[in-house]
Amino acid sequence: SVPRCYLNKQLATVRVLKGDPAELSCTVSKDNVTGAWFKDGLKLTSMDGVIFEKKGLVHKLIINKAEDIHAGKYRFEGGDVKTEASIFVEDPPQVDKVLLKNLTSVPTVAKAGEGVKLRIPFEGRWPIRAAWLKDRMELGDDTRIRVDKTDTCTTLSISSCDRRDCGDYKVRLKNDSGVLEIDLKLVVIDKPQPPAGPIKIVESSANNITIQWKPPKDDGGKPVQRYIVERQQVGRNNWETLGETPRSCTSFTTNSVEEEMSYYFRVRAMNAEGVSDALESGEVKAAGKASPGAPDPPEIISASRDTITISWKAPCKSGASQIMGYIVQKRKKGTVTWLPVTNVPVKDKKLKVTSLKKGVQYEFRVAAVNAAGTGQPSDPSEPAFARDPAKSPGQVQDLKVSSSDSTSVTLTWNKPEVQDGNDVKGYEVEMKPCNSPSWTKCFTLPAQSTCCRVQGLQAGEKLLLRVRALSDGGPGEASELEACAGAAATVSPRLLIDDTVKSFLVIKAGNPIRVKIPFEGSPEPVVTWLKDGLPLPSRAAVSTEDGSSQLLLRAAEFSDSGTYTVELGDGLGEKETFSFQVQITDIPQPPGAIQLEENVPNTVTVTWEPSASEQWEKNLYYTVLKRESQKGLWHVLGDLIYNNKFTFTRVVPGRDYYFRVVAKNDLGASDPSETVQPWRIWKKKAEFRVQAQRYRGVNQNQPPRFLVPLRSHVVVTGSECHMSCAVGGHPSPKITWYKDSRDLSGDPNYFCTNDFGVCSLVVLGVTKQDQGEYMVEASNEVGRAFSKAFLAIRGNS
Repeated sequence: SVPRCYLNKQLATVRVLKGDPAELSCTVSKDNVTGAWFKDGLKLTSMDGVIFEKKGLVHKLIINKAEDIHAGKYRFEGGDVKTEASIFVEDPPQVDKVLLKNLTSVPTVAKAGEGVKLRIPFEGRWPIRAAWLKDRMELGDDTRIRVDKTDTCTTLSISSCDRRDCGDYKVRLKNDSGVLEIDLKLVVIDKPQPPAGPIKIVESSANNITIQWKPPKDDGGKPVQRYIVERQQVGRNNWETLGETPRSCTSFTTNSVEEEMSYYFRVRAMNAEGVSDALESGEVKAAGKASPGAPDPPEIISASRDTITISWKAPCKSGASQIMGYIVQKRKKGTVTWLPVTNVPVKDKKLKVTSLKKGVQYEFRVAAVNAAGTGQPSDPSEPAFARDPAKSPGQVQDLKVSSSDSTSVTLTWNKPEVQDGNDVKGYEVEMKPCNSPSWTKCFTLPAQSTCCRVQGLQAGEKLLLRVRALSDGGPGEASELEACAGAAATVSPRLLIDDTVKSFLVIKAGNPIRVKIPFEGSPEPVVTWLKDGLPLPSRAAVSTEDGSSQLLLRAAEFSDSGTYTVELGDGLGEKETFSFQVQITDIPQPPGAIQLEENVPNTVTVTWEPSASEQWEKNLYYTVLKRESQKGLWHVLGDLIYNNKFTFTRVVPGRDYYFRVVAKNDLGASDPSETVQPWRIWKKKAEFRVQAQRYRGVNQNQPPRFLVPLRSHVVVTGSECHMSCAVGGHPSPKITWYKDSRDLSGDPNYFCTNDFGVCSLVVLGVTKQDQGEYMVEASNEVGRAFSKAFLAIRGNS
């Protein structure tokens, strides 16, 4: 028999830019195969720009310049073989290269107030979406800006540009073949802003006044050339030009002043585009010949809750006579009114200012007094609070080397013991070689960091390391140890479980599950995570670094409920484990259809299809409500019902009833399921008397029980604390809260609520006195139940 022909190499799909060459080729096993080509199911005999070529066993379809007409599915058939592939002709947005280079290499410059129009012509497969962006935000039409687009170009028009229009712009052209982004820069030039103030009086004497200012924050896009200084005498209307200064000089001295005359000064900045608005000074008085000059600003020596001690130096210019004393003034920071501290001048150059308000920030200034009068006041002191000085923090605890290698050492420690007034703001880590007398700072770390890695060491190098806590009161006492790169003490693997690591988590479906477990051990221990004793699902992500391991599932599903275990091992058989429960829950689905039956005369039995949430929610229960007209109010008949049936016994014949059933759990209530038609027991005609059968309803009384217990909390001083639990029982239990066995019912500092069994205690403005053991008691006629938790308070960090 004749051997069959087969493919050595099949056709392969290609993507080609419009205008570029394209080629399809395949290889068969027999040379005598002629073959035929097909496009989109039609046989090709000839096609513009397409060449069919056969060289030995290779058959080719060659396109010299790909156009849209060449896109499609191609098939080669020959002998016993058949193979298919596609050609995709891509035509992404394009802009003329010369225009593109001009737009991107040179900024567009416009003058303030002028219109700007940026036009970008483009080509490519239609439709093309064009967007203009500035600072990553897409621009839209408003009163000044307009974005226009046609099939071949896009234009950005700004009717009257100003300095806020300066910046980097991006044009994004996009179609189904690709995206083209063009970066543009627009520069708007304008006259400068006024010089930055305030105008500072450097010197004021009987002969001259020296003023000083700062350069404008915005020079208008052109460098400042010079400053123009003008003056107006108090009481007159006209301004006189005193002179100009170059841009490098931001001070000016005028000698044409009259003794004890007052003036206003103003300064303008000038660039190539024009002159800025003016920066004006307050009233400046030329001093008399004999009055003293202004002292330097006072210095803050110390402070307490109601006093601040200041000191100052005598002014350089004392005037024509001896200084007799000093006028001291104070003001609250942020106010403009200065108030005298004493009724008479202070002879000493130091003063303890008393009767201040605790916690308020004050500024002080002084003026020298001689026989000629009071001189110019000093500049204000640095602001200071009237409060007791903060205490230095204590030593950090348990400083040790957790791991090391040939070039680094890793330190860990615990926070100092917390005391009033020494909240830790951060940590300072220092090092020095054993033979060196001086310490070198390595790091300054935030308060939440209690570990660091010192790198860049030599193998076997011995050094001293120390860590000290920082607070408002200064650095605390340092803890110090000796370490050696490449040599760390062996530390058994240990999980660092504290109150922040919970043993039971309730997560709403769709929310992330994120659990971080700290640990220690040297060498670095092996961390393994399990769920219900098996490896984690593929969606779970575990990251282990810097002495902690984190489990992350970005969107919780009901199947994620279960027992999670983190296992710490040293590779030598020694292990430590910690397990915690995760319950995934959600607001329940509504119950199914409701059915009503009169199984016992003058009663109605309500039954319903269970909520779909019963499959995954262990704490689901139902509430039954009724109303006696189509628009009446709903009243609760039964709550905390854990089956799908409820009997209502107080039915009045001849009255219409509507019923509603709601499914509930710890997160809330479902949408209701309701009866559409009213339920009615018809009144019977009183033809004869019938002794009604006595019916004893099912005893549904249940002792109280905690569906969700209290949990312990750690909160920051000054914040609110919400403690909550869920209670079941029938009749509805009475709830009483206690702190350290004290009844909180009448305490206005605590706010208690009970919404359908969800009980909450809110502690408003937590203080140290609120720390302790809290207990909630639930009681009814059947029994009592208790749940306890601890509230810990920590200071602001």
